[in-house]
Amino acid sequence: MSQPHQPPTPPGPPYASRMAGIGGLPEIIPDVPISAVFLVLYLCFAITNMTILQINLRRNHKFIISGALFGFSMSRIITFILRIVWATRQHNVRLAIAANIFVNAGVLVVYVVNLLFAQRILRAKQPAIGWHPSISIICKVFYVGIGAALILVIYSAVQGAYTLDPRLLRITRDIQLAAVTYLLVFTTLPLWLHVAAHFLRPKSPDAEHFGHGSMQTKVLINLLSTCICIFIAGFKAGANWETPRPASDPAWYQSKPAFYVFGFVLELAVLSLLTFSRVDKRFHIPNGSKGPGDYSREYPRGKAQRVDLEKDISTDGSNGNM
Repeated sequence: MSQPHQPPTPPGPPYASRMAGIGGLPEIIPDVPISAVFLVLYLCFAITNMTILQINLRRNHKFIISGALFGFSMSRIITFILRIVWATRQHNVRLAIAANIFVNAGVLVVYVVNLLFAQRILRAKQPAIGWHPSISIICKVFYVGIGAALILVIYSAVQGAYTLDPRLLRITRDIQLAAVTYLLVFTTLPLWLHVAAHFLRPKSPDAEHFGHGSMQTKVLINLLSTCICIFIAGFKAGANWETPRPASDPAWYQSKPAFYVFGFVLELAVLSLLTFSRVDKRFHIPNGSKGPGDYSREYPRGKAQRVDLEKDISTDGSNGNM
């Protein structure tokens, strides 16, 4: 009796995925030229944010979030370097794993920045709520969750490439779905803080002002950045929750245009918003702010501060946290 035909075992481990992924397998045309353009754009933002950070530090105006935006830009530079190299070595599975990890990891920095800015707005408009210990604890738990989600994304990507066991593959997919769903929930957190700041209680008589510019502009910047990030995270979560499709028959949301537009074009929009709106001035808070009243306090006259900085920023000093 003839034995039933068994499909050939793919070379590995690691094994190349047989399922379609967002962006698909990169090719020299069109992926290399497109990736090169994005690489240059992110390089410009990396230089810009590092320049802003260094100029501010020389003025005793510490705003570490500019450094975080620089780090985000650098992670995207690495992302596109890996994608360009992957396009020239399509069968290198280890390279594919690294490229996909960087695609999913970089934007987490902006998710955290949005929540930090929303937290500052809440503390300024409703100090009794914003500075309550429970709010701080909840936010810290979610920050830790971001790190856990990143670890889960990395684990599922690596483990999924090193097994052919259907049960393990289902488990790694479930882990990946849990991680991307958590990231989507995380991107919505600034909206809930804005609800607490504007609608939960009447306007607080202890409301404070911080940074340069009006509070309305700060709220608009944060809301716009948050909504774009929700769209990015929602697109990734929705694409992952759809029924897996074979690599030979990808869906529209797994196409290269969707990959670049709904991912990196929108990320550049957020990066442009945060950089060119000068969040380093608008969202700056005094160094060592730990409770109500700290956002509006001023440095003693004896402190050596540059005059031009005092003209640019409504609250003197530097941010010791971010």
